[in-house]
Amino acid sequence: MGNRDKSELKSKLTELQYRVTQESGTERPFDNEYWDNKREGIYVDVVSGEVLFSSKDKFDSGSGWPSFTKPVEESGIVEKKDSSLGMTRTEVRSKAGDSHLGHVFEDGPSDKGGLRYCINSASLRFIPKEEMEQEGYGKYLKLFE
Repeated sequence: MGNRDKSELKSKLTELQYRVTQESGTERPFDNEYWDNKREGIYVDVVSGEVLFSSKDKFDSGSGWPSFTKPVEESGIVEKKDSSLGMTRTEVRSKAGDSHLGHVFEDGPSDKGGLRYCINSASLRFIPKEEMEQEGYGKYLKLFE
């Protein structure tokens, strides 16, 4: 990413959104936009707009971050080994935008595959079900049928 792209992103994103998506930062638990969001809709990459998660797969993990059992499309998520902070974790990034989203853990609901995608709200933009068509995400309405 060139300097021009970075300055363009810095002007488009909040400081927190930039730190999380571009510098693999982490927002505070229970003090972020979507951890407690219960509305129906989809979550897209705040940088690229690519569809990442659906409210259908969101659950309350008690972690203070939005948690999902699976992405809308497996191919839209890239997993990377993360050995920072003295732990080995699996980082989750968006494929097209290459935004840092969060991490995936194996302590999710066992009846839904056992995974917990623990995602930073700052890396997401929520699009309510009733606005999906006008925002250009109409083909994803089938998730809610």
